[in-house]
Amino acid sequence: MPNGRLFSVTASRRQLYRRVRLLRSAVVSRRKFSAAQTIGMLLAAAFFIVAGTLHFVRPEFYLQIMPPYIPSHQAMVRISGFFEILGGLGLLVPRTRRAAAWGLVALLIAVFPANVYMATNPIEAGAVSIAPALRWGRLPLQVVFVAWVLWCSRPRAEVA
Repeated sequence: MPNGRLFSVTASRRQLYRRVRLLRSAVVSRRKFSAAQTIGMLLAAAFFIVAGTLHFVRPEFYLQIMPPYIPSHQAMVRISGFFEILGGLGLLVPRTRRAAAWGLVALLIAVFPANVYMATNPIEAGAVSIAPALRWGRLPLQVVFVAWVLWCSRPRAEVA
C-alpha cells in the first residue's frame, strides 16, 4: 500500500497548507487602532460619561432646552443621560466599541431637536446668556461628534 500512504501524506500536506493560509489571512486582516484613535476614543468616552452624568447632577439645563412638543421632559433627560453614560462606557470595551459608537450617533441625532430649540428660542430655553455663536455652533458640532465617535471606533486593517 505505498500509494495509500503517499495519498495520506499529500492530504495531510493540503490540510496543513489550508491551515497555514487560514492563519495567515487571520494575521493579515488583524485590525488595530492607531494611537490617535485610542486617545480620541478615551476622550470621547470621558466626554460622554461626564455629559451623561450632568443629566442627573444638573438636569435643569437639559430640561429648559427640551422642545415643548417632546413629552415627559424629566424622563427624556434621564434616558438620554443614561444612554450617554452607557455609550461612553461602551466605547471603552473593545467588543462593544463599534455598537456603542453607533448608539451614540443615534443619540446625537435624537437630541438634535433640543439643540435646534435652544438656538431658535433662547428665551424659552433659558439660553439668553449664551452667545448666539455658541448656541448656533452646537448644531454643526453634533456632526463633528458623530464623525469623532465613528472615526475612533473604526479599526484600521494592519498587515503583519
